[in-house]
Amino acid sequence: MEQESELLTARLAAGERAAAEELVNKYYERIYLFFRRMGHNRQTSEDLTQECFLKVWQHVGQLKYSGQIGSWLYRIAGNTSKSYWRKNRHYAILECDIEIPDIKQDGSNAVEHAEQLCRVKNAVAGLPMKYRQAVVLHYLQQLTIIESAEAMGIREGTFKSRLNRALKILQQAVEKPADR
Repeated sequence: MEQESELLTARLAAGERAAAEELVNKYYERIYLFFRRMGHNRQTSEDLTQECFLKVWQHVGQLKYSGQIGSWLYRIAGNTSKSYWRKNRHYAILECDIEIPDIKQDGSNAVEHAEQLCRVKNAVAGLPMKYRQAVVLHYLQQLTIIESAEAMGIREGTFKSRLNRALKILQQAVEKPADR
């Protein structure tokens, strides 16, 4: 897998368009979902995904270690998302596209489950950017702690601290009664 990533990076650095197409085919859906999970609407997520891949193509020569192309791509996506929110502060996060497996429940349990799921989605959407990004990368994009830290451009310990803080905030938000 790492050898495949190194070869892809070398081909990208050489300006091979087929390599760019391969990169897009491999990562497009993941990066699009990352933007959705960061709270962008569908159209904005599509636009930001395209912008992200354009930046990758423009800056592929800056990739130092070819085994980290996925983390590097997520770092560019994270910076693209932050840049968008800075420029568009007046827009609220309307939705946070989080898919949580539907548990077959009956009656009041199903309603309670739906309400709790709604609270989790709202809580994730309401997290400060650095905490939301940590949760999205690790739990929703399923990157390891090390990959997530690399994607955010921070040390592993700092990432763990942010993730822990995010989980505490989420726990408080989810446990809080809805009428507050």
